Amino acid sequence: MTVPQQQAPATGQQPTPSPAPATSAPSRTTQSQQSPASSPQQGTTQAPPSTSIGAGAGPAQPPAPVAPPPGAGTQPSTTTQQGVSQNPGQQSAPVSGQNGGQQGGTETGQSQQPENEGGAFVFKAEVQEVILHATVLDDKQRLVTDLDRGAFTVYENGQAQTIKSFRHEDIPVAMGIVIDNSGSMREKRDKVNKAAVNLVRASNPADQVFVVNFNDEYYLDQDFTGKIDKLKEALEKVESRGGTALYDALVASADHLKKNARLEKKVIFVVTDGEDNASRESLEQAVQRLQAENGPTVYAIGLLGEEKQRRARRALQEIANRTGGVAFLPRTLDEVDEISRSVAHDIRNQYTIGYQPTTPKSAGGYRAIHVDARAKGYGKLAVRTRSGYYPGQEKGTQ
Repeated sequence: MTVPQQQAPATGQQPTPSPAPATSAPSRTTQSQQSPASSPQQGTTQAPPSTSIGAGAGPAQPPAPVAPPPGAGTQPSTTTQQGVSQNPGQQSAPVSGQNGGQQGGTETGQSQQPENEGGAFVFKAEVQEVILHATVLDDKQRLVTDLDRGAFTVYENGQAQTIKSFRHEDIPVAMGIVIDNSGSMREKRDKVNKAAVNLVRASNPADQVFVVNFNDEYYLDQDFTGKIDKLKEALEKVESRGGTALYDALVASADHLKKNARLEKKVIFVVTDGEDNASRESLEQAVQRLQAENGPTVYAIGLLGEEKQRRARRALQEIANRTGGVAFLPRTLDEVDEISRSVAHDIRNQYTIGYQPTTPKSAGGYRAIHVDARAKGYGKLAVRTRSGYYPGQEKGTQ
């Protein structure tokens, strides 16, 4: 979808979401208001800092349509998600002029080899293939980076799937940096902006990044770029005021990624300091949009005061858990920079796993995903990836 000048980028058994209209962001000029202990392994690296929210900290994830078979390893959900809404009269749409690639938690494509098309790294999968981006942690919460295909078992709706493709390399990503610009963020933006820039600096140099600032509305202040100076300029467009339309901003950003990203792997990095109080859609609606087949992995930082913690924390955990990301609740603003660097490290050390579902995508319906990993020399391994997806929620999927 096209946007004038600046645009906004956009479970257990779950109800099939109704089609949501594409939305477009206004330009600034038209702004309206785990296990037995084991010795350190050679293939492990340090995981994100302890400020991340573990699976047990948030609400339980909705039950999957079919539980994984007995004995399947546990998969930590470091965060959870729910729904998104949109501002009155605000619809999020991606910027025109780019071709949408597929990726995120699940995606479809065509060959199994990465290609460089016009300077863009493209990972292609079989037409019916579902693609997962997975992080593996050992029992000391360290990243495990030396596993092979045989270590993994993928379950969809409780049925073991055959892995068709497997890669473990630093794949460039299309990333949306989505920053709360409400009135309460005024004194926090300098440190948050610095952390966002350092996230990009610590990421793959081939990443393509856009910036969305949001309050009651959401604005695409910088479209896809790899230039730090442009990103810094967009982040400095601070007009801290108004409320918090978090869900709308996330949906708009996901929509922008789906329609305009040229890179297959998609990520959203969001920072907010409060509970959503201005979106039109619900948390669950937002999660359903984010769990579309090529939806992004969401990493969230919540700068939450005590009075805002319960509901806001739950929302961020829902969003992150169900997309395979992490929700962080730092005790101080000074921790944000370290967290942002750890997010870059997490993204760059993921496994990319492709499988062809035993149930055709054309059958529709929500698909619950569980991934187990086991390897000699390790204790219990935990795999973090998206909890499920809705197939065929994009043009061209089956």
